[in-house]
Amino acid sequence: MAISLPKITKKKLHQDILAHVPRELAPWPRDNASFNAKAREAKDEPSKYWGKKMQWPKRPVVFISDPHADAQAFEDSLIAAGAAERKKPGLGHLKLTKFGKSAEIIIGGDCLDKGPSNLDLLRSVKQLYKLKANVTLLAGNHDLRLRMGLLAISSQKDAGNQHLFVRMGKKIVPLFREVFDQYLADTKWDKKIPDEEACRKKLFPDEDWFQEFPFYAAGFLTAEGIDREVRKMHSKVEKFEQHCRDAGLSMRQVYAVSLQCQKMFLDKKGEFGWFFRRMKLVEKRGSFLFLHAGLDDVMCQMLLKKGTSYANKAFHRNLQRRDLFGFYYSSLANTFRTKYRDADLPLTDHGVKAIHKAGVKVVVQGHVNRAQGQRIAIKKGLVHVEADVTLDANSRINEGLAGPGVGATLISKKIGIAGISGDYPTVKLLPPKELKHLYAEQ
Repeated sequence: MAISLPKITKKKLHQDILAHVPRELAPWPRDNASFNAKAREAKDEPSKYWGKKMQWPKRPVVFISDPHADAQAFEDSLIAAGAAERKKPGLGHLKLTKFGKSAEIIIGGDCLDKGPSNLDLLRSVKQLYKLKANVTLLAGNHDLRLRMGLLAISSQKDAGNQHLFVRMGKKIVPLFREVFDQYLADTKWDKKIPDEEACRKKLFPDEDWFQEFPFYAAGFLTAEGIDREVRKMHSKVEKFEQHCRDAGLSMRQVYAVSLQCQKMFLDKKGEFGWFFRRMKLVEKRGSFLFLHAGLDDVMCQMLLKKGTSYANKAFHRNLQRRDLFGFYYSSLANTFRTKYRDADLPLTDHGVKAIHKAGVKVVVQGHVNRAQGQRIAIKKGLVHVEADVTLDANSRINEGLAGPGVGATLISKKIGIAGISGDYPTVKLLPPKELKHLYAEQ
């Protein structure tokens, strides 16, 4: 039976998307942009990575990751995947297609930061819930940094948490600008806000943080991790206020915005109170594990012994805790932060064996953006599908990518794995029957 993609309705409203998205299917290419070196070298032992049985998700999965505050790219990607269509021009006017109603839409994290509009992106995601789409929203490091930063300035300062607000860095500044303009600009926002210096003290770590943090973090972070954190904070402390001023925000305005964001994001009845409440850390569908970044040995053992339901409950319980340090540098948070660096918590053969025993053959992730579409990578002996295809407009400008961002990864027993990206001339296709023989055929 021939493999075909879900159709894009050829409405006039969709012509720009059709012009930028490939529809021709081609075998997953063996170039550097589509496989990492270890995946290309793994010719002799495919069963080591895939095993004898590959279980597919019960319903098709549309995986879209790292929209980074670009609602246009996010909605266009849903249309490119055949999961939605526009009823009329503009954002917020989607309806689900027949395929979209049958599929699970997994958002791979990092809805926030970079731009052009954080609030529009969140409203586009909320639209899917209103349409009663089957949506799974995964936690990304940029998303959780906002929560940690807001909780940090509402908690008693200690060496483990007082740097977490400034740690958000310049990428959070556009959100603060949006919130000020849309919610505070025409109000008496400054009525109960202290002066600039008092606000600075509330937002920034104390001067002795740099001496205290390495001792506080000892035993929790690797030596490389501690050094990296301190170096990063030196730079962020020096530059954060200037980034705010470049956006036209004083420290008083930033502090006022932080209070407004606490109401909007942390209160149950806040406009975006649903965002963190609906978030999951990991989800397993068949032999595929969906998450934002990656795994370490502790998480692999947890998933083997307790399963994804337990991991997600542990994630939410930790989101409510005031021990921000303990959570942010834990294995739970490593799942949306790791890039398998020396500074990250380790994934070894022991962990890979455990996750394979748990029935996971493939990790589908965002976090590491690709400039030429999706890539299959073997990392630490575990197969990953890297599915962040650089959607947001600002990252595309910075990386010299032409045209709008659009793309999605489709996974189903009927299709296999299909990588759709406006930055690659064909749809990368790995049919189900070829999956377990992938490396042997090279």
